[in-house]
Amino acid sequence: MTERPLTIGDLAAKKQAGDAIVMITAYDYPSAQIVEEAGVDMVLVGDSAAMTVLGYPSTVPVSVDEMLMLTRAVRRGLTRPLLVGDLPFGSYEASDALAVATAQRFVKEAGCDLVKIERGGTTVDRARAIVAAGIPVIGHIGLTPQTATALGGYRAQGRSAEAALALIDDALALQDAGCSLLVIEAVPAEVTAHLMPLMRIPVIGIGAGPDADGQVLVLHDLLGIYDGPAAKFVKRYADLRSAAVAGVGEYAREVRSGAYPAAEHGYRMPEGEADRLQDLLAKGR
Repeated sequence: MTERPLTIGDLAAKKQAGDAIVMITAYDYPSAQIVEEAGVDMVLVGDSAAMTVLGYPSTVPVSVDEMLMLTRAVRRGLTRPLLVGDLPFGSYEASDALAVATAQRFVKEAGCDLVKIERGGTTVDRARAIVAAGIPVIGHIGLTPQTATALGGYRAQGRSAEAALALIDDALALQDAGCSLLVIEAVPAEVTAHLMPLMRIPVIGIGAGPDADGQVLVLHDLLGIYDGPAAKFVKRYADLRSAAVAGVGEYAREVRSGAYPAAEHGYRMPEGEADRLQDLLAKGR
């Protein structure tokens, strides 16, 4: 029997019990089925899809409609895990009204349980507005890919005491704004360790040390599917890209040599039907 769908309350209970929360980033229906069967707690349809599956050079170009298409596909493959939609760059920053409207689309059109937005600062106001509209929000601090250029590139954040304090202030502001969870990315483990006693909500780390309440990685990174540069925090649990290249290469060789398809890969007409067809053709039908 399929377990009941998880709730945000279940994640809060995991935090209180000290049980690690398992979150994964995935982008399509087959991937959703895999992570569902593997027993993860949350699935994020991240705007990293821009690079990982859509071929953009960064997360910035991906549109709301593209993200909704991917998120709907993941929704169809999930039953138990919570589904999180990543609001893409330019879809929420300008005003509270825009943020709420975009978040509503992810809930209404894609079936999201929560939405995720990046940074502190004015994003705190956007988070508060979305929460007030009845939509649970995940905040995201540290390395925020949508604004990586302003941060000096894809590099660790919070490495000085002052920068770390600013991140902690952002985390507390997002918590006070009503966020249900927080993602903290690419920060020194010491920063996370100092932050955790101050957080009432679950904190999910990615390259932020072992003290967070849970961890998130991109499916394509941990399975070795994506061929782009991998961050320091990525651990490869499989090398599916090499296996896929080898498999397709063997298929190509067999097609070119005539080894595929063999008789067992095809269909035959019932006995006598081929002779009848030949007679019909010879008679001009």
